[in-house]
Amino acid sequence: MNPSRSLLRGRGSHDSGKVGMVELFFDLVFVFAVTQLSHSLLAHLSIGGAVQVALMMIAVWWVWIFTSWVTNWLDPEKIPVRLGLFALMVAGLLLSSSIPKAFTDRGLLFAGAYVFMQVGRTVFALWAVRDAPLNMTRNFQRILVWLLCSAVFWISGALLEGDQRLACWAVALLIELISPSLYFWVPGMGRSTLTDWNVEGNHMAERCGLFVIIALGESLLVTGATFAELPLSLDGLAAFLVAVVGSIALWWIYFDSGAERAHHRIASSDDPGRQARIAYTYLHVLIVAGIIVSAVADELVLVHPGHASDAGIVAIIAGPLLFLLGSGLFKWVMNDRPLPPFSHVGGLVLLLVLLPLGLQQVFSALVLGTLTTAVLVLVAAWENLSLRSSAVVSH
Repeated sequence: MNPSRSLLRGRGSHDSGKVGMVELFFDLVFVFAVTQLSHSLLAHLSIGGAVQVALMMIAVWWVWIFTSWVTNWLDPEKIPVRLGLFALMVAGLLLSSSIPKAFTDRGLLFAGAYVFMQVGRTVFALWAVRDAPLNMTRNFQRILVWLLCSAVFWISGALLEGDQRLACWAVALLIELISPSLYFWVPGMGRSTLTDWNVEGNHMAERCGLFVIIALGESLLVTGATFAELPLSLDGLAAFLVAVVGSIALWWIYFDSGAERAHHRIASSDDPGRQARIAYTYLHVLIVAGIIVSAVADELVLVHPGHASDAGIVAIIAGPLLFLLGSGLFKWVMNDRPLPPFSHVGGLVLLLVLLPLGLQQVFSALVLGTLTTAVLVLVAAWENLSLRSSAVVSH
C-alpha cells in the first residue's frame, strides 16, 4: 500500500469507526463557536439578529460536518491528516472569534477563515486520495468546484456591508446546502453517487452525537455561569433548576433511545451514505439550533424570571420546538416509521399552544420556562414508556 493510500481510514475492523482523540481535540474549537453563537443571539435578540446568527450557526455546523465526512474517509491518526486538522483548528478559532462582529468589522476574517477551512480541507483531501479509486477523486473534485463557487459569494459579501453582506452570504450558504442534494453535479463531470459516499456508519453517528454533547455542555456552562453571578433568591434557584432539568430532558430525548437505534441502523445499513446525508448532515442542524436557542432562553429566564420581551418569549418556545422538530424528523427517517413519533408531535402541539399565551403575557418568564421544560420531560417520559410497552408486546 503506497503512502497516499495509507491515509485512508480502514473499513470493516472493530476499531475502524472509532473517533480519535485528535478529532475530540478538534471539537474543542466548536465549543467556543457554540458559545459565541449563543452570546451573539442573546446580544441581538431580534428578527434581524436571529437571521444573522442562524446563518452563522448553519455555517459553523456545515464546516464541522464536512470535516467529519472527510475524517470518515481519512485516518486522523496519520500524521498528515492530523496536521491538517490542526491547521483547521487555527482557522476555526479565527472563525469563532469573529462571530460577534461578523456583520460589522470582522466580516472578512469570518469569511476568509470559513473559505480556508472549506476549500483548504477539500484540496488536502484531493491530495490525500490522489492514488485512490477514480470515483473518490472525482467526488472531491466536484465538491471543490461547488465550494469555490460559494467562496466567491463569501468573500464578496465580506467586502460589502449590511443587508448586501447578508444577501451574499445567504447565497453562498444556499449553494453549499443544496450541493449534497444534487450530488455535487458539475457540467462535464457528472454527479457523485451514494456509493461514492460509503461512510463508516459508526463513526458518523458517534461524531454527530458528540456535537450534540458539545451544544448541551455549552448550555450547562451558560446556566452555571449565569447563576453564579446572580444574588441568591427563590426565583433564581427555581430558574436554575428548570434550566438544568430542561438540559437533562434534551439529553434524554436524543440519547435514551433515538441516537442508539439510529447508530445501529446506519452501522448495519447497505446504504449508509443516504442516511448520513439526510439524517446526520441536514436534520441535525435543527437539533443543534434548538439546544443553542434553549441555552439563550435559560439565561433570559435566570436573569429576568418575572418578565420577558416578545423576542425572549419566542426564544423560550423556539428552543424546545426546534429541538423536538429536528429530533422527531431524525427518528422518523432512521426508523422507517409511517409517522414521526407521537410523543414529539404532541410536544410540538403543546409548545405551539403556549406561544400565543406567552405573547399575551399570561405567564411570567419563569412560569413559561417551567412549562416548556415540563413539555420536554413529558415527551421524554412518553417516548420511554411507549418503547417499553412495544418491547413487552414484541416479546
